[in-house]
Amino acid sequence: MSRKTDLPIGHEAIQAKGWLGAHKYLLLRRASQAFFLALFLLGPWFGIWWVKGNLSGSMTFDILPLTDPFILLQSLLAGHWPELTAITGALIVGVAYALIGGRVYCSWVCPINPVTDGAHWLHDKLGMSKGWQPKRATRFWVMGMVLVVSALTGTIAWEVVNPISMLHRGLIFGVGFAWTFVLAVFLFDLLVSRRGWCGHLCPVGAFYGLLGQKSLLRISAVNRSACDDCMDCFAVCPEMHVITPALRGKDGETPLILSPDCTNCGRCIDICAPQVFTFTHRFADGPAPARPERTTSKPLPEASRAA
Repeated sequence: MSRKTDLPIGHEAIQAKGWLGAHKYLLLRRASQAFFLALFLLGPWFGIWWVKGNLSGSMTFDILPLTDPFILLQSLLAGHWPELTAITGALIVGVAYALIGGRVYCSWVCPINPVTDGAHWLHDKLGMSKGWQPKRATRFWVMGMVLVVSALTGTIAWEVVNPISMLHRGLIFGVGFAWTFVLAVFLFDLLVSRRGWCGHLCPVGAFYGLLGQKSLLRISAVNRSACDDCMDCFAVCPEMHVITPALRGKDGETPLILSPDCTNCGRCIDICAPQVFTFTHRFADGPAPARPERTTSKPLPEASRAA
């Protein structure tokens, strides 16, 4: 039986699994984001230089280079041949995200994710409409534009406005112009377009989505026959259109979420009281019974139908 519509999102999951169980992956993501950010701040704040640099390019313990492949690509198009350490770092990062899932970066590493999640939380609390929703392909046009501008100007164009780098600079140097870009992302998601930045505009997310199209880490609706149509998974998913093919597939169709738009954030696992979803790998493509037909099934959210 579906839950009553007046119950808050996650009510059933909290009752079934407790508050911690219903927020496990959310808390782990916040811890992960804080951990990676703290590594880069240890040097500027406390003089502990385990990691030098930022998420665009860094050196760990003066041994391990890590480079954002999107930054490297812009550098090459700009006509700047990078050092071998930067190329090595980009290969390490690229292979890692190609294997585990490119948009894992968006939900488990990117420090802008808590900013956009905070905007979405406030957006819901204020009961605001979803606002303008650009086409999801817009982020690929933005990515292409960034690469073209890099080639034409001989610069790493995205770093001029990259809110990730701006947040890092703001935390190091204090109040300044850099925070303007972070605030702009927050206000855009709050006032203009619900989940608009990460889901529709960010070229970094677009790039990592392409990088991780064949990645191993996947979420599966393996227990979809237990779905009670509460719709909570759609409510919390930042890319809700990825759920439908797996959750509402027929017998014999894969329960895996295969869309490269999936960020593997795990919130659908957290929020599901019948425990429909689980983390798995792309080769776990075994049979899964379909959801039973329901004559009173709730309609998909508007944003999912339009995606």
